[in-house]
Amino acid sequence: MDIETIPGVGEKTAEALSALDDPERALSEGDVATLSRAPGISDGRAARIARAAIRQQHGDPGGFAATSRAQEIYRDALELVADHAVTRYAERRLETFYPSPSRSRVEEAREFAARAMEREPDDEIRGALAGVEPLESPPNVRVRDRCLATTDAETYARAQEVLPEVSVEIVDDARGLADLARGYATVIALDDAFTGVEVEGDVRVEPSALDDPATVVPERTLAFFAHNRNRLRAAVEVHRVADLDAPCDLDALETALGRIDTEGNVADDEELQRLQNAVDDLDAAVSTAESVANDRLREAIEERDVTIEGADLLSLVEQGAGVDSLLQRELADEYAEAVADARDHLIDALGLDDYADVARRAFPDQPTFPVQRDEEVVSRLREELTTARDRRATRLKREVASDLADAREDAERLAEAALELDVELAIARFAREYDCTMPEFGGRGVAIEGGRSPLLDVPFDAVDPVDYRVEGVALLTGVNSGGKTSVLDLVALTVTLAHMGLPVPAERARVEHVEELHYHAKTQGTLDAGAFESTLREFGSLVDEIRSGEGGRVLVLVDELESITEPGASAKIMAGILEAFDEREATAVFVTHLAREIQESARSDLAVDGIEAEGLVDGELKVDRSPVKDVLARSTPELIVEKLADERDGFYVELLEKFD
Repeated sequence: MDIETIPGVGEKTAEALSALDDPERALSEGDVATLSRAPGISDGRAARIARAAIRQQHGDPGGFAATSRAQEIYRDALELVADHAVTRYAERRLETFYPSPSRSRVEEAREFAARAMEREPDDEIRGALAGVEPLESPPNVRVRDRCLATTDAETYARAQEVLPEVSVEIVDDARGLADLARGYATVIALDDAFTGVEVEGDVRVEPSALDDPATVVPERTLAFFAHNRNRLRAAVEVHRVADLDAPCDLDALETALGRIDTEGNVADDEELQRLQNAVDDLDAAVSTAESVANDRLREAIEERDVTIEGADLLSLVEQGAGVDSLLQRELADEYAEAVADARDHLIDALGLDDYADVARRAFPDQPTFPVQRDEEVVSRLREELTTARDRRATRLKREVASDLADAREDAERLAEAALELDVELAIARFAREYDCTMPEFGGRGVAIEGGRSPLLDVPFDAVDPVDYRVEGVALLTGVNSGGKTSVLDLVALTVTLAHMGLPVPAERARVEHVEELHYHAKTQGTLDAGAFESTLREFGSLVDEIRSGEGGRVLVLVDELESITEPGASAKIMAGILEAFDEREATAVFVTHLAREIQESARSDLAVDGIEAEGLVDGELKVDRSPVKDVLARSTPELIVEKLADERDGFYVELLEKFD
């Protein structure tokens, strides 16, 4: 598939889609989740691109919904189904279902819908789906605790391209490596020449590192899984609850996800946590240890009477001695005990048994008051703890990344399967809520049994079922508010859903495969001359297409076209239009109150179907909503006159005779 030939896909969009692993598959399958992972492609745009690609694949010229009212019916149909989706992805994915004139596309969609209707919607699955979203690429990772080193300019350039997450440095010799090792927790030398070189610090010689980026920057792998951790956990739960075949070991994936936090750090290692806590708490622990020593020493001083002979005092003064000398002479033991307490507190507070030697040197043996830390030692301790933490973190990240390195593709399939399940379940819920069935294709016209329109502004359970069959052209008559427009909407909705490949709200339905649906809604008020001419031109073009045979099969639904102009002229115009449709064996239903006048103006016999009102009951119409074939239904005024004629003789009986 040539991506740039897809309608609406320009050079930049094609370039973005080409960055995907298999854009052709995603386009042909309407895989909105994958398409939306392309740089700069939103899920809404992905749905439009997928729809355009499907049309191209099936040679679909579009234009099925040929009028604004037909387009409204399509949007309503799509919304009815999408309302049953849980995820935003499913809503977008359902947009790839559209009424198509292409038989191959309709059949493809029907196969999907038929599988979907076999699904059993379940509240537990619905709850699990709430947390599923398409997987995303994480923000760019930057790693500052390690670097790459090389003596070669070409290797340097390649390393920057392959591993942009870490710094790359050019060095001349082992001394350069040593300098880097003092600034980074880990240095990875890319040259064989450094093999066997002894350098203090964590320096590794890995000439093949650029061929296996995950070992150098495990954060790249972990960032993806950390960023999508909750989404993947939800997808795992969906697979378990729905008993789906998983592309990977769910327990193993869940265990690996449990080892990392939302930042991509390893979260289940006690030693790493101990080192992290030690680094975080070092300053506070040292300050507390100082307080412990000073409190102990202060108490000792307050409780001790110190006597100094005058000659001794004079000697100390002459020597320039101060409190430190006095402490060393008179309170050496107490100072040693106070410092020992401080050292023990620091070691215990930070859990630094393996760093005890360095930690003890944080408080010097030389007496001072107040007791003060050795900042140089504390800095060295912080550096050693930080290095140990970073090295352990990197090693653990490598372990977890190794477990997940080959799991990304499976993880993506896992999430996509859960999202596709939501699409299927949305169709299944729609079918169950509106008692839908898969329609048959074939024959001429439309035949509906037990159809109920979910577009009516009443609860669906309160909608009366309708049977209606039309082959060729027909005038649909009936009382005001008897349901004529609702029948047109039901026919339009049934035909639209059928050509979307979806189930329809009826007990049974048969639909002719048509290439265009022309639905003209009732015009509010008489049109002015310009609008009237425009409407005639529109019908004239359609009639010309039908007469010439240039267009394919069409279905035309028109609601009270007589409202566009004077009744007498309207009857003649509609008679001419219907004659043209009848000549080409097109299917058309015109709702009208001018059935007699149209029949009188037409050269051919036009079928008339009627929605019969049984009469008025307490001022309300009692109506059989299913049109009756070959019946010119009585109008509301006729029913009222008939009611009055039954109640009294005379004028009303004579008036009723005018309707015969």
